[in-house]
Amino acid sequence: MAAISERIELAKLCSSRDWSKAIRVLDSLLSHSPSIQDICNRAFCYSQLELHKHVVKDCDRALQLDPALLQSYILKGRAFSALGRKEDAILVWEQGYEHALRQSADLKQLLELKELLSSVEQEKTGHENQATEAVSATLSSESRPNVNGISSATCMDQSNLSDQSQLHTESTISTEVLSNSIDNMCNGEIGTAKGKKKFDSQTNGNHDSFGGLPITLGVECKPNENKCNGIGGKARGKKKLDSQMNENRDIDGKSSNDSEACNDLSDRCNKLPMICGKSSDLAETPLTPPKLSSKSELRDEPKRNKKFCFTRVSKSKSISVDFRLSRGIAEVNEGKYTHAISIFDQILKEDPNYPEALIGRGTAYAFQRELTAAIADFTKAMETNPAVTEAWKRRGQARAALGEFTEAIEDLSKALEFEPNSADILHERGIANFKFKEFYAAVEDLSACVKLDKDNTSAYTYLGLALSSIGEYKRAEKAHLKAIQLDQNFLEARVQLTQFYQDMANPTKAFDCLNQALQIDGRFAKAYHLRGLLLQGMGEHSKAIKELSTGLNIESANIECLYLRASCYHAIGEYKPAVKDYDAVLDLELDSMEKFVLQCLAFYQKEIALYTASKLNSEFVCFDIDGDIDSLFKEYWCKRLHPKNVCEKVYRQPPLRESLKKNKLKKLEFSMTRQSTALLQAADCIGKKIQYDCPGFLPNRRQYRMAGLAAIEVAQKVSKAWRSFQAEWKYSNKSTSKNGKRPRRRERFNLQSHNRGGTGCSTSSSSDATSYSITQSKSTGRFMMSWHDVYSVAVKWRQISEPCDPVVWINKLSEEFNAGFGSHTPIILGQAKVVRYYLNFERTFDVAKTIMKERLYVHNKADGLIDLSRDGKLQDIMRAKTCADLYRAVGEDFWLATWCNSAAFEGKYLEGTRITLVKLAEHKYDFAIRTPCTPSRWDEFDAEMAMAWEDICNAFCGENYGSTDFNVLEKVRDAILRMTYYWYNFMPLSRGSAAVGFTVMLGLLLAANMEFTGTIPPGLQVDWEAILNVDPRMFVELIKSWLYPSLKVTTSLKDYPDVGSTLQTTGSVVAALSTYD
Repeated sequence: MAAISERIELAKLCSSRDWSKAIRVLDSLLSHSPSIQDICNRAFCYSQLELHKHVVKDCDRALQLDPALLQSYILKGRAFSALGRKEDAILVWEQGYEHALRQSADLKQLLELKELLSSVEQEKTGHENQATEAVSATLSSESRPNVNGISSATCMDQSNLSDQSQLHTESTISTEVLSNSIDNMCNGEIGTAKGKKKFDSQTNGNHDSFGGLPITLGVECKPNENKCNGIGGKARGKKKLDSQMNENRDIDGKSSNDSEACNDLSDRCNKLPMICGKSSDLAETPLTPPKLSSKSELRDEPKRNKKFCFTRVSKSKSISVDFRLSRGIAEVNEGKYTHAISIFDQILKEDPNYPEALIGRGTAYAFQRELTAAIADFTKAMETNPAVTEAWKRRGQARAALGEFTEAIEDLSKALEFEPNSADILHERGIANFKFKEFYAAVEDLSACVKLDKDNTSAYTYLGLALSSIGEYKRAEKAHLKAIQLDQNFLEARVQLTQFYQDMANPTKAFDCLNQALQIDGRFAKAYHLRGLLLQGMGEHSKAIKELSTGLNIESANIECLYLRASCYHAIGEYKPAVKDYDAVLDLELDSMEKFVLQCLAFYQKEIALYTASKLNSEFVCFDIDGDIDSLFKEYWCKRLHPKNVCEKVYRQPPLRESLKKNKLKKLEFSMTRQSTALLQAADCIGKKIQYDCPGFLPNRRQYRMAGLAAIEVAQKVSKAWRSFQAEWKYSNKSTSKNGKRPRRRERFNLQSHNRGGTGCSTSSSSDATSYSITQSKSTGRFMMSWHDVYSVAVKWRQISEPCDPVVWINKLSEEFNAGFGSHTPIILGQAKVVRYYLNFERTFDVAKTIMKERLYVHNKADGLIDLSRDGKLQDIMRAKTCADLYRAVGEDFWLATWCNSAAFEGKYLEGTRITLVKLAEHKYDFAIRTPCTPSRWDEFDAEMAMAWEDICNAFCGENYGSTDFNVLEKVRDAILRMTYYWYNFMPLSRGSAAVGFTVMLGLLLAANMEFTGTIPPGLQVDWEAILNVDPRMFVELIKSWLYPSLKVTTSLKDYPDVGSTLQTTGSVVAALSTYD
């Protein structure tokens, strides 16, 4: 009986042309008993309200149930035609005509399809008037759907045109009430054209909340109109509110539009049948009638197309509501959100529970960034009609914009229950999952989306990002390339492909992508930023500055560009512009935590720049960050903490003007003498050997030079020490224990810092400045070195080569050192596979299981023991293949420590690296290695390093001192690798231990008359080989297999100019690192 009453009500509503309420009744009928006829009826009702996207959806659903349903082909084709998708319309009508010919069941519909196709052919040949008459002639009943977006059932005499009908005509209703509102709003931004979104620079991450950003609309222009390039974010002003409103998200967190309108945009919207450049890019832009400039034209319109006049519009309240509803949506389209809200308010005064008005007003609120009010409206619409898919979808989008991703995904999942094959909703949920870092779910949703909507460039781009995050790099590249193939002008797809190639350490392809983007839009600021980022990552800081400056000329308040340019100026010794840019970063008003972190770093970097500037004309040996800079400052710098406590407790560096007064600050000029040229050429050749051939490690010219100069200086100083040591060795051999002499006592001497007591430094005493230093025999005055002295040479070079990296000795931090401050290197973070280190996952995972099997326990967060011998835990552990499996077997967060067999003390084990597994959320884990640096552990490794260094000195400075016999030098080589092994497991630096370790190894080999001429094998990371082997002999055997065949005996060291004499001052060192031509 209920169904019968609903049928009666439906008939009444259709008779009164109350299409919105008729749709609600049909929704109810379909929820109880899906009927093909009801689906077609609803499609027809949607067509009367010009909700063309819903027409297409319902027709698709009907055709899935009955592919021979001719009415669906007619309605769907008309909807495509109204959207400006002429080719798609023709294809649909041709398919329907073929079915009609085969069955010949409904001759009326067959003739209608034939006439529609004929009209299209006539349009192609230019006979537009005849085509209009032919199409009009086919529509013989009022029940037929509309053509070109104007209802055939809403006509009235021209002499009786009401104000409402004029309003309807002039407003050019160009959106769908139900589906063209915030379909593409995600994380606070809205765009237009299907698949046109903005993305970050981040990425793997570093990928991102839009909680504080304004919602924006995107407009797509044809390629020759205002150079919009298919990107919603590039066009300014009034935007089209369509079914893909979430498809222009800006992962970089930048607003993609201005509040000002494009020139002549409103005229273009009224004169052009569609805005988009390509039909495949259209989402939902209905055909717009020509703008009428006079009443006479308005009166002539019915004569030109009698079937599409307004002679039969009822003056009933329901029609008035529909018109006002359409007008409200039109106002949203034009960016007139306040006026649109007032229209919806009037409707809701008459009917507070009108779902379409609630959704429309919620949409307008969302565009105004009043997301809480928007969510309230969408919620009320759902309470009125829980089956309104659009309300669930839009509330999900609004929640995503607020960063409420869990709730957003729940809403979008509910929307999918009503429309399980909706590409739009799958697209939205896929993006929400990506933002929530649910990368596997994102891949599933976006893969399903592109199967349904093969032209969705946004879905392909996000799919590429999600695939890259889970380590599916080949598939990720394919997805990014597909997005570009679909739209060559889609700039943001090129941005993401650029960042993908940067992650893959393929700068050639990355630059190609950016060059192509700039050919499309020469003022695309993001491209200049990325070029600057690439160049900086490759050590080309001067070139990076030029690119970043161009980008800042376009977007002057771009904090990423400002900070990066400041760091580049800083690196090459241009301290005045560096400080100016750091200050500019500190003065900006920010809207996200990521940008706040850059401000914190700018504070610390400015202080380091000022410190370095004060040292420019001093000897490089006086550049001593570890001794001169306050330990609290360094700790906060390393941890990127808010500098408030630092400002209150630590003296600040003197301003640049004091350095200027002392004539310390002048433009750095490097004199390319014959001697310096020879030194730099040798350094470049040696330094490039540090390059890892792995994803994530870009070739870096500046770092090559740093490593080469550091290796040569290490070799020169070690050679000098060995000469003294060799003399000591000879002397000691002549002495015997019978002569009663006591061993010589070594005393430290310290180089006084020129920065002591200044307003930015630690005021610690000079004896605290360097706990390890070059030593001198009191009795002979000969030159000696400790292991710490050797590595400190390379550490200082690493510190000044890239000053924005906080490279410091961990034992020189504050009392936090006593609590075990150490490095954290993630392999899996959440669901993301860290591009640099994931290749070590399987070995690290297996090592962890092996240790668990041998020890039968691990440690929990509180450092308590977890017994693994009970409840079948060990069996589950050995079967584990994933982090989830291993965590499930143990049952809580845990850590275990690798160990290192001591070479200095037989039977002793040193704590190596901690392998940790922490559950972050459901299906998200932090699987990492962490290096604790407690005082007790430091003392143990200090003793081991001292013994390893002594072994090297004894091996080379004994009877075979100065040998050039490769076989004789075998013990020296092995001893060098053993000390390198302990260094990597020690990890005594806040960062940079890997580069410093390999650089010192090259220097020690060079001092021992051996030079490495090969390259590190692809996919191999030397530091990880040390970390994952418990015995130094295993490490030596592994490394020597590829290292030793590439060693050549050489005495070239004696031919190199002395580094300390050639580059005496800090300024000359900075200039040498920055001069390539």
